[in-house]
Amino acid sequence: MRGVYLVTDRDLCFGRSLEDVVLKAVRGGVSCVQLREKTLSTKEFLSEAIAVKELLGNFPVPLIINDRVDVALACGADGVHIGRDDMPYAAARGLMGPRAIIGVSVETWDDVMFFQDLDVSYIAASPVFATPTKTDTGKPWGLEGLRAIKSFSRHPIVAIGGINESNARKVLEAGADSLAVVSWICSADNPEMAARQLKNIIEG
Repeated sequence: MRGVYLVTDRDLCFGRSLEDVVLKAVRGGVSCVQLREKTLSTKEFLSEAIAVKELLGNFPVPLIINDRVDVALACGADGVHIGRDDMPYAAARGLMGPRAIIGVSVETWDDVMFFQDLDVSYIAASPVFATPTKTDTGKPWGLEGLRAIKSFSRHPIVAIGGINESNARKVLEAGADSLAVVSWICSADNPEMAARQLKNIIEG
């Protein structure tokens, strides 16, 4: 997995349609979209997931559902992203099937070690830098922490947390395979341009 990984946050879209922000981001070069909804009901979350899945049908961009394996299955998503407190990986894999993308968050070194021998699709180092969009996490990994994960882990690494145009290159140099962003795209005046800026750094 390599590229710009969009994690959605409807509150950071400032009243704009989430689908519109996602569409613009994909046009700008986003390679993966994770739909994250912490406050919607299951019915509302599923309705949103179906709409985004249909939108992405015109692009080679997978849809990942945050936390909710049931929603992922119901909308036909390409995968799910889970943490240590969510459904266990083995159960999620059994439900989603061998071809599904299943990513996991690693917030501590114990997490990195725990997932090392599991056949996860990627690990998400969270957070790399302190960020207001992820307040329920541990101490930021920083660039040194990211390098340590890279030297140890056999999995592709998605970096998330405080990543933007100014630090993206350093994060890639520290070992990230993919850059996950929330506010950098969701809150951007021009989500398409914001996505393209990061894509150009990755491909540069």
